[in-house]
Amino acid sequence: MAVTAEDVKKLRQATDAPMMDCKKALTECDGDYDKAVEWLKQRGIAQAAKKADRVAAEGLLGIKVSDTFASASLVEVNSETDFVAKNDGFIGLVSNTALQIFSSGVSTIAELHESAFESGKFSEYFTQTVAKIGEKIEVRRFVTLNAAQHGVVNGYVHSNGRVGVLVAAQCDSDKTAQAMATTLKNVAMHAAAMKPKTLRYQDFDPAYVAAETAGRIEAIKKENEERARLKKPLLGEPKYVSMMQLTPEVLAEAENEIKEELKAEGKPEKIWDKIIPGKIERFIADNTTLDKQLALLDQVYVLDDSMNVAQAVAAEAKKHGGTAEIVEFVLFEVGEGIEKKVDDFAAEVAAQMA
Repeated sequence: MAVTAEDVKKLRQATDAPMMDCKKALTECDGDYDKAVEWLKQRGIAQAAKKADRVAAEGLLGIKVSDTFASASLVEVNSETDFVAKNDGFIGLVSNTALQIFSSGVSTIAELHESAFESGKFSEYFTQTVAKIGEKIEVRRFVTLNAAQHGVVNGYVHSNGRVGVLVAAQCDSDKTAQAMATTLKNVAMHAAAMKPKTLRYQDFDPAYVAAETAGRIEAIKKENEERARLKKPLLGEPKYVSMMQLTPEVLAEAENEIKEELKAEGKPEKIWDKIIPGKIERFIADNTTLDKQLALLDQVYVLDDSMNVAQAVAAEAKKHGGTAEIVEFVLFEVGEGIEKKVDDFAAEVAAQMA
């Protein structure tokens, strides 16, 4: 059967495949349009297989939050290049992937690809779209948070599509939960900027805290050496870095040291009770730098630096006559933890010319 230019045009418009590939598909399939579409699908799979050794470390995050703020999904879809990540087709693929995860309730990537989508499986849609875009693309990871009773979930993806956060809170009532939706989005925006690693300081591994203590103290010592050389004020060297280390015994010892200082300064003992609480508060602040940097609830809230995140959430809930506490958060950053391949451009060109 002769293949006409109109046949090629029709297949190209439907698949976005190169014109010569469309002509070849129709020729191989004796002009049968449906078989030609399938032939191109298979070719797309073959192309993807050839790209398997490439590293997909670029990409975008997609998010879907329910209208009732009862659940939300966040997904990372990787591409090989940042250029493709800005492609409208890729952006649409990420958006549809997030919606599919949210609506289907799947919990693994395998389940996602096997889930029903339009008239077939999601994997068929995904493969066809990847074939049109023309480089290695893969779903790397995703998560869905579901609110418990009187709970609320919200999220945020930064405008560059590379950092995204979901946050869940537990409230005293559904009324408070609904009122806290906007605050949770603000907290998600805070987390996207500040990149906490854990929810609260109690989640730190003691061995990690010990290592961080030694490292941070050593860094301050080195900085003080430079400050001394420049005749600048020296930084105080903390003994600790986390509230996890500030046991009742440690705090009692700190209070005794403060009392000795006040005594040495000649401060009347009758006013010590007005001075000690502030100095203890300062001691805690100086010795919990790890918490403030990496524990979400202990970070200074970017929208109100007079409070930490936990206090800001509690204060907002109080305005609505209730209580609220953040119980979970998830932060994704595109390409985080992926070792990018460093290509030898000259060798690649030589290989192509061989």
